[in-house]
Amino acid sequence: RLEVSGLVDKPLSLSLDDLRKMPSRTQITRHDCVEGWSCIAKWTGVPLASVLDTAGARPDARFVLFHCLDTIERGLSGDIKYYESIDMADARHPQTILAYGMNDAVLPVENGAPLRVRVERQLGYKMAKYIRAIEVVADFSAYGLGKGGYWEDRGYDWYAGI
Repeated sequence: RLEVSGLVDKPLSLSLDDLRKMPSRTQITRHDCVEGWSCIAKWTGVPLASVLDTAGARPDARFVLFHCLDTIERGLSGDIKYYESIDMADARHPQTILAYGMNDAVLPVENGAPLRVRVERQLGYKMAKYIRAIEVVADFSAYGLGKGGYWEDRGYDWYAGI
């Protein structure tokens, strides 16, 4: 289930089937990696704006934080899960979708199944995979090292626009 919480009027718990029943969008876009490679794929999913509208994102919400299932690192304090964030402008962009399909098939595990975000105006590290929860927040200072994402905590820029 995808949990949607934080600065919303109606917290949600959506199954993959619930998401598939919402209006969807299909787009063919290029994925650009910070490492220099790129690829093109056909993505299908629900616009993130639709999920935010269903949950009733409040006016003081500034960011969308994605909590992921994957353990990216193990530290002395325990497992470190991947997380990422985007601002509301990117979250509401028509091409920002929660993808559950790729190339006319179910999204493969290696590409982020069951659910990943596609933020077409930014580099790949902003496109969190294996999403388990979305938290709508005013700031992200309480998460990780307070820089907005796993890689940002390690020196990457928070905004990775292309």
